[in-house]
Amino acid sequence: MSQLVTEAPATAAAPAGAGAPLLVVNGIEVIYNHVILVLKGVSLTVPKSGIVAILGGNGAGKTTTLRAISNLLKGERGEVTKGSIEYKGERIEALTPADLVKRGVVQVMEGRHCFAHLTIEENLLTGAYTRTDKAEIARNLEKVYAYFPRLKTRRTSQAAYTSGGEQQMCAIGRALMCNPDMVLLDEPSMGLAPQIVEEVFNIVKDLNSKEKTTFLLAEQNTNMALKYADYGYIMESGRVVMDGRASDLASNEDVKEFYLGVGGGERKSFKDVKSYKRRKRWLA
Repeated sequence: MSQLVTEAPATAAAPAGAGAPLLVVNGIEVIYNHVILVLKGVSLTVPKSGIVAILGGNGAGKTTTLRAISNLLKGERGEVTKGSIEYKGERIEALTPADLVKRGVVQVMEGRHCFAHLTIEENLLTGAYTRTDKAEIARNLEKVYAYFPRLKTRRTSQAAYTSGGEQQMCAIGRALMCNPDMVLLDEPSMGLAPQIVEEVFNIVKDLNSKEKTTFLLAEQNTNMALKYADYGYIMESGRVVMDGRASDLASNEDVKEFYLGVGGGERKSFKDVKSYKRRKRWLA
């Protein structure tokens, strides 16, 4: 097995060669409805101005991890029962989602969730609800239009009558209206055509390099995520089962077989449960 494959650490170590950590998640457990254990000791670190990807299939715990960070679990009767979450060196578990937005953490939800009856520009302006300086809001709006010129063209169109790609751009643009230091992106490629996915990820990379915005994204499209991220964590059944630099993960034989669909010479059928469990041995 490659040296990349490790047990989830008890404490989150900073990605090698990364800058100072902006977010540190240490051994969190999340329970829904007081009984359903969903996350089992998840630890990860997001460096300042980095792009970090959380990868894995449906039900792995990616979305729950993001919601634990942004404190959106209570609306679904979930809670963090163990571990800690630190942002800029401060514990944030007790903060409200609105407090987190004011501190620079904002989440783009899975499924985009644009207000269908509002125009694109009205949707963008809802993202500035924590801001009071009208000049700053106007500057932020123009910055969003500079990164998403398609939105400027459709600024007066109702969101319900725009494409999925335009709605995803609108959701990301809305998040940028509050000048975040860190954006949590949940399944940004879901339901989008491949060329639109590429366009969205290119804009994310552009925002990261020019604005130094930090991104933590949860994504099933492993190939695309590893292409644009600096570091990756792979989750299975509520645990981090592998982590490493994106380039190392992309070249790892187990990742190729089980997440990228390009196995090696001794590739076995997924129907062969014994072989599957033997090859996917980090889950033991």
